[in-house]
Formats: sequence, structure tokens, C-alpha cells
Amino acid sequence: MQEVSLNNCDKAMPVIGMGTASSSPPAESAETVKSTLLEAIKAGYRHFDTAFIYPSEKSLGEAIVEALHLGIIKSRDELFITTKLWSTFAERDQVVPACKLSLRNLQLEYVDMYLIHMPLRISETIQKLPVPKEIIYPLDIKGVWEGMEECKSLGLTKGIGVSNFSCKKLEELLSIAKIPPAINQVEMNPMWQQKQLREFCKAKGIQITAYSPLGSNNTLWGDNRVVECDVLTEIAKSKGKTTAQVALRWVYEQGVNLVTKSFNKERMKENLQIFDWSLCEEESKKISELPQRRGFSMASLYGPHDIFLQLDAEM
Repeated sequence: MQEVSLNNCDKAMPVIGMGTASSSPPAESAETVKSTLLEAIKAGYRHFDTAFIYPSEKSLGEAIVEALHLGIIKSRDELFITTKLWSTFAERDQVVPACKLSLRNLQLEYVDMYLIHMPLRISETIQKLPVPKEIIYPLDIKGVWEGMEECKSLGLTKGIGVSNFSCKKLEELLSIAKIPPAINQVEMNPMWQQKQLREFCKAKGIQITAYSPLGSNNTLWGDNRVVECDVLTEIAKSKGKTTAQVALRWVYEQGVNLVTKSFNKERMKENLQIFDWSLCEEESKKISELPQRRGFSMASLYGPHDIFLQLDAEM
């Protein structure tokens, strides 16, 4: 597995990660998630991406314990674990306790990357969608980032970063940060290429991690437009690859890390097989000309409130 060095992080990050997000209620049982993550470790995955709001932190922790017990890995240090601060904990004095809660779920002493999940605060647990307007607040970036920096100084995480942050939100964060973010995890794939954000993050030394690099087709949001794209399918046929592999290779060639999820053993292995071949200039040009549309919209998922509409517009 290839790795990339990150600013202000004590550990290199594997280029491909295994995502563990699921719809709620979870489509997969905790035991199924655990066994699948164990299979992913066997297949060669060393980066696992979870979050407090996903129903997977505990399953991932159990999979790590079993992988160590079975000798699949010799040390927890062989893995790169990312989790995220959920918006209900996005206040200065709640960040460290929230990180410690995730560590208990994961049965770990530290994570390798801790991210602010979204650039906003939600004052109550979400009971239903859309989210009531009165429980949504702007994020206190300065206060919350101080809490993130404290997590790093306490050794609870080796690196800190953000998710779903626009150029504007990153500018605000960089203006006050003592430790700049190592990661910005955002939706990115051939159908939502994030060119402006990629250029901004590269200039600032922030590594982008792409979620939904194959799009997303779940009960809440997303569609199949990436894996059903004619251009990608034609390229795949000409190279003897899958459409998914072409999409993932394109993301990788942009200098971006990626997190992909598949509970199918064969596809899980196929998603790792993108390093010993490349796209030619003509193929890359065709992909660069694909029509662009995001799959994830905060306003469509959480509600058409001003704060979500503004965040969507910035992205």
C-alpha cells in the first residue's frame, strides 16, 4: 500500500482507506461490519475511516482486537485509523471528551487522524430528517479547533483535520490555527472533481481525502452516475479494468487519498489494484471534460435551511 506524508502528523497515511459509513438504521449488523473489516485487513487495507455518528466505531475496534489476536497484524501501529468529531460535540469544552469517547468505542489509546465532521454545530441529537432549524448553529471554528489541537497535544490523535470544509472555511481556520489541518475530507470523484478546492489545498499543504470516489447509492443520498458513466466504462474496457478501478485511479492521479467502501470481497480486493497501471493523457482529458454535479448536498439531506444552503454554495 502506498502512503503519503502529512503536515503536522506523526504518521504517513495509506493512499486508500476502507470506509465504514452506513445508512441509519444500519444496513449491516455490527457482527457483519466487524467480519467485513477483518476481511479488509486480510486483503491489505491499513487505513480505516469511521466517525462517531457512524454505527461502526465499536465494530472496527473489535475487528482490530481480533486481527491482533489472530496475528494478521503484529501491532496496532500497522493501521491508520481516522474518526470524526460529530456536530453535537462541536464546542470547545466537548472536543476532548468526544475524542476520548470514540477511543473507548475503538478500544484504542489514540487515533491517527481526528477530523471535524462538518463545519457547523447541532445542539441536540438528530431524531429525524430534515433537521429542525432551531438546533443548527454556525461553528465556533476558533474554539473547536483549540479543542482539536488539545487532542493532539494530549496524544489522543497523531493528526487533526477537517471534513466538508470549503476554501472559505479553510481560510477562516488557517487564520487562527496554531496547528494547520493535515486533511480535508470531501466528496470527490470524476463527476465532482473539486478543481478549485484541490488547488487551494495543495497551495496550503492540506491533503485532500476523497469520500464517495465511486459516487454513493444509499437510502439517503447519491446515485450510480460514476459507475454507470459511459466514458469511464469505455476506458475500463480498453484497459481490461473495471469502471470502478478507472474512477479510483483517476482520483489517485490527482494526488488525492481516497476512502472507498465495499462489503464484497472481490470488489474490496479490486479497489486496491490501481497502482501498477495508469491513465494516458487522452483518457485523463476525457475524464476532465465530464459534466460536474455533486452527489452530497447538506440542504437536500438535512433540510433547506440557510446555513446548509450557504455551505453547499461555498463547496
